[in-house]
Amino acid sequence: MRPDPATDTPPRLVPPGRAWLVDVVIAVLVVVPSFAPVPFPELRPGSPLVHVLVVLPALLLPLRRRWPRVTLVVCIALYVAALALGTLAPGAALAVVIAAYSMADRIGRREAAPVAIAAVTGLVGASIVVTQTTGLDTRFLQVGLTVALAGALGDAARSRRAYVAAVLERARRAEQTRDAEARRRVSEERLRIARDLHDAVAHQISVISLNAGVASSALETRPDKAREALSTIRTASRDVLAEIGSMLAVLRTPDDVDGRDQPGLARLADIVESVRVAGWEVVVRDDRDPADQLPLGVDIVAYRVVQEGLTNALKHGTARRVHVLLRREGDDIEIVVTNPLDRAESGTPPSPSGFGLIGLRERVESAGGLLDAGPAPGGYRLAARLPVHAPRSASRPGGAP
Repeated sequence: MRPDPATDTPPRLVPPGRAWLVDVVIAVLVVVPSFAPVPFPELRPGSPLVHVLVVLPALLLPLRRRWPRVTLVVCIALYVAALALGTLAPGAALAVVIAAYSMADRIGRREAAPVAIAAVTGLVGASIVVTQTTGLDTRFLQVGLTVALAGALGDAARSRRAYVAAVLERARRAEQTRDAEARRRVSEERLRIARDLHDAVAHQISVISLNAGVASSALETRPDKAREALSTIRTASRDVLAEIGSMLAVLRTPDDVDGRDQPGLARLADIVESVRVAGWEVVVRDDRDPADQLPLGVDIVAYRVVQEGLTNALKHGTARRVHVLLRREGDDIEIVVTNPLDRAESGTPPSPSGFGLIGLRERVESAGGLLDAGPAPGGYRLAARLPVHAPRSASRPGGAP
């Protein structure tokens, strides 16, 4: 019988509610030989007492499920008693075999093995003594081997049942692990979508808001400046709609297809220019080797660090100046975005907080890097250090894989 995956219980040949059928069949097999007209006189009970001795095991065997050791010992005692009275009862011998099987099937191997060895030894020894004293052919060798084989089969049945139970338990745990893994992947996907949405929208919305203010204030006095700001708003709106459309396309794309062109430092000039058009002074210092190529994952994270730094500057900056530094230090690349403040407000620098920095920290840690964000002398500083050769293993604790 095969285990049913729908149930976490190993299969049994006979359902527990039908065990009485087995007891009835066993009782018939034990009792019938004692009344059968066999041609061998040593196989027929010679007295009512012997009849009782060979029939009594049929009444005791149902107790083997609760007291397997006691049932085996009593069955052996009744069988030996019948032998001593000159009767080789096949039914009583069968009862001993069934009791030995049940004993090995229901208790552990360490407990069953000594009992089975002692039972076989005692049975064979008693049979030899009966043979020597009465001359009855007890067939002690066949009976002893049969009882030993029954014990071995019972142990094998118990071991198989334990093995099937272990397999089912592992399957149940594997199913739970798959469910937990699926929930974890769903959670990670939600975080990834939230980070991508923030990165795609926050910067452009900041540019739109800033240029809307410029256009509003310069509409009457400086129409050229207002037109330039409105043009920037139009471009930023188009870009953010394209980003959102690209993201929705990815969500509709199969999992094994990456339909989105992820930005990298090659597009750094685009976001810098969008900030400069808004009237901000952006100083970019790139000390890297032009021939130095970053891994795709590190390149994307580095771009997002600069984008988040510029977005925070647009939202919270007061000096309208931003400094961006990129440099290579050994096996790491360092990205620093500083937002200077006016002297009047340098004592209370802004502390941008929200999901942007949380998502950025997860991105940096997923690439094996470190992120430092907070007030600095004269302004606000956002710095990230990323390994050029990011580890393939899982991220640091607390990072997103």
